[in-house]
Amino acid sequence: MDPHQIRMTADDDSLREALDSANIPTLLLVLAHLTGDRAWLAEPYLPSRSIATDDNDTAGFPDELQAHVRDEAFAFLTAWRDGRATLADPPPVDDVAARVGISCGETVPPEYNTSMAEEAGLADRDAHWTAQPPARRDDLRVVVVGAGEGGICTAVKLGELGLDYTVIERHDAVGGIWLENGYPGAGVDTASALYSFSWAQKPDWSRYFAKQPEILGYLQDVARTHGMLPHVRFGTELVAARWDSEQSVWRIGVRPAADPDAPVEEIVADILISAVGQLNRPAHPALPGLDTFAGPSFHSARWDDSVDLAGKRVGVVGTGASAMQIVPTIAGTPALLTIFQRSPQWTIPNGNYHRELTPQTRLLMEQVPWYAAWYRLRLMWIYQDKLHPTLRRDPDWEHPERAVNAINDRHRRFFTDHLLTEIAGHEDELLDKVLPTYPPYGKRMLIDNGWFAALRRDDVDLVTEPVTEVDEKGLVLADGTHVDLDVIIWATGFQSRRMLSPMDIRGRSGRSLREIWGDDDAHAHLGITVPDFPNLFLVYGPNTNLGHGGSVIFHTECQVSYITRMLVQMLEGGIGTVEVRREVCEDYNRRVDEAHAELVWTHPGMTNWYRNAAGRVVTNSPWRLVDYWKLTREPDLSEFDTTPQPEPATT
Repeated sequence: MDPHQIRMTADDDSLREALDSANIPTLLLVLAHLTGDRAWLAEPYLPSRSIATDDNDTAGFPDELQAHVRDEAFAFLTAWRDGRATLADPPPVDDVAARVGISCGETVPPEYNTSMAEEAGLADRDAHWTAQPPARRDDLRVVVVGAGEGGICTAVKLGELGLDYTVIERHDAVGGIWLENGYPGAGVDTASALYSFSWAQKPDWSRYFAKQPEILGYLQDVARTHGMLPHVRFGTELVAARWDSEQSVWRIGVRPAADPDAPVEEIVADILISAVGQLNRPAHPALPGLDTFAGPSFHSARWDDSVDLAGKRVGVVGTGASAMQIVPTIAGTPALLTIFQRSPQWTIPNGNYHRELTPQTRLLMEQVPWYAAWYRLRLMWIYQDKLHPTLRRDPDWEHPERAVNAINDRHRRFFTDHLLTEIAGHEDELLDKVLPTYPPYGKRMLIDNGWFAALRRDDVDLVTEPVTEVDEKGLVLADGTHVDLDVIIWATGFQSRRMLSPMDIRGRSGRSLREIWGDDDAHAHLGITVPDFPNLFLVYGPNTNLGHGGSVIFHTECQVSYITRMLVQMLEGGIGTVEVRREVCEDYNRRVDEAHAELVWTHPGMTNWYRNAAGRVVTNSPWRLVDYWKLTREPDLSEFDTTPQPEPATT
């Protein structure tokens, strides 16, 4: 929803009731914006500091001051609704970060001004033609692989530039991982207000942390309303792509996804963009007898709704993000639910995780101009870069066995206190199993959505002995114990490091990405471009996953902005091909590795799905989001070898 287009239809009573539940720090930002009076962000209206991820709804104000703010908002909004007041001009971009900082009770550096303004709709992030679109625009052929979140963003922005594109999608609908992951409890662990495109913000989420059906519905609505669907070839799989140096085109082989024996069709494209991401291929452990189990056995990303879990002995292998959502949702349905854990996880308590947005809060989001946008910006700071400095390894810290610095150690105590509260009365059987020994944030942090409550149940068992084998009746443990099961659910993650698999993509030299990267060492300049692969761009490529918090959608928009700006430069500059120079890519990845060497994910003894067999972090970005935003702000053609656009043939 465009904040500029919001109209209020609520009557006085409904508006008054909604304002009674408003988040005061957000309401102050709205009043300052709508009235043009920055006094709303000065004494006596300075909110207390927001603690952790708490919304700080009262701003720390006494009841009388809260009531005053709500009354003033009511007076202005009703006057505006009734045509007795007009909205002030938006605040200057160079004041956005300061305003967000005031609302959070701390300083947000001015370097965040423009990126935050873009997120709120106060500034433009998109690529544009500098004049009239060049004539050759209509001849550029672009193929996008994947119709998930990244593919949707890419397609919409290509379409807005008037470029011809085709999306190859192996499923029969758009949605990507949100189409594939329909397991019980599936949802975001990022606040919903951050989980929408800046150019298609969704103010009317039903929950503070949305579940899979609503997220999928949002993505499909965006694809439909922005005209993407006619460009998608559904049920089609990209098998191989080969760069034709003589013709300077990509020759792309596709076939029906449901028929691996069908003949391969060739598509020719000038530009190839992969938006398949990192989490698109399920991973199964390499266990003997994996296919011998007699009962239903399936991965969490391939959930089998036909399997009735009621009264069964169900095993869940894994305790990562998927398991932490599945287990509390299904606990109580099986006769016995056994969880097989390789290592415990740190969990974050969040009071909003299970909360639905009330009708009153949704009214504010939908009808009060800029309320949803400013609320989004507050969360952008609270959930994203604010945490990043606390993940840096302090070489002088005296207790590296438990934390990476003093602040990280305070976080550890906070998370441990929460854990101890949750397992109170069950310490003897649970404490040694569930208390991690590694520093917080060393693995992906997970939100406690009832995990410990599920573990306290009599019909739930947590097993920490390693699984060594699968047989017809269940799982065999390292100590020889056999666990009889009726159903096995593999919550074992994805082949995140084997990027762009199983596609065979070959560059200018004829070598494939798999030959260059191996199975677990993908690397690219900015995570977007690869030497030897002209006119190939990646969305959610190597080192673009977010490990310190925030929305992957922000990173996606940075990458798509970079790619589309590159295409504009190419077409306006008469450039036919761009290929990042090898030394540029190597230098960037050297800086990535050096930055990671100082962060928690490479802490000695730390294992996680971010690192490859050699210990290199392959998936995660080491940068703050604002750093990556700066890096991808404008393509630098001096970093690329280019060739001119061929002149059109004459007759």
